[in-house]
Amino acid sequence: MKNIKLTIQYDGTRYKGWQRLGNTDNTIQHKIEKVLSELTTENIEVIASGRTDAGVHAQNQIANFKTNSNISPNDILDYCNKYLPKDIVIKNVCEISDRFHSRYNVKEKVYTYKICNNQIHDVFTRKYSYHIPAKLNLEKMRNAAQFFIGEHDFKSFTALKSKKKSTVRNIYSLDINENSGNVDIIIHGNGFLYKMVRIIVGTLIEVGLGTIDVNELPKIMEIKDRSKAGTTAPSQGLFLTKVIY
Repeated sequence: MKNIKLTIQYDGTRYKGWQRLGNTDNTIQHKIEKVLSELTTENIEVIASGRTDAGVHAQNQIANFKTNSNISPNDILDYCNKYLPKDIVIKNVCEISDRFHSRYNVKEKVYTYKICNNQIHDVFTRKYSYHIPAKLNLEKMRNAAQFFIGEHDFKSFTALKSKKKSTVRNIYSLDINENSGNVDIIIHGNGFLYKMVRIIVGTLIEVGLGTIDVNELPKIMEIKDRSKAGTTAPSQGLFLTKVIY
């Protein structure tokens, strides 16, 4: 049996997220599994590095699947890109060690959140950025970003309901770059909780708009209460940029 690794790019706009669901076929996982199952005549299960939410995009999602088929990686690549919807692209296919697991072997991830901070939104990027017409104070946001770096309990910054799963994560860097009103918030860490990136971004946005004071962040982190942090930023601005093994 072969273990096949996929590098995937997708526009999440019209999908209900990565994960296969029982009440709809409109997920990234289902679309890819359907095409691969047709190609191999097997019941293929594709495992991703993580489950992106509805509306979230990926530049380099990593996934793997097992198959008894002898179809070459190049033929898998060609077939998938011929029959998948045009908003899902397989960028690379390769055979990999049987021990490789796209989710369990992840060491680090990088996410990018895109904001259009001009008074008038750009019609060509509106599906891929969050439009905020009010001017953001980027200096305050960069100061606030420093509080997230390092190992912390991010319970205040997740929508995770489970009380059994650890909410401790390590953020290695959090950079905020701006060019002509286009703001990129780039977060690099060892892992992220459910909606954690979008809640951190929403909190930083509120700092930038002056509704949360920078000095409140240590207390918000310490209190471990989701209701004390900022709002959840919309999904369309979020991209899974890189997965590191």
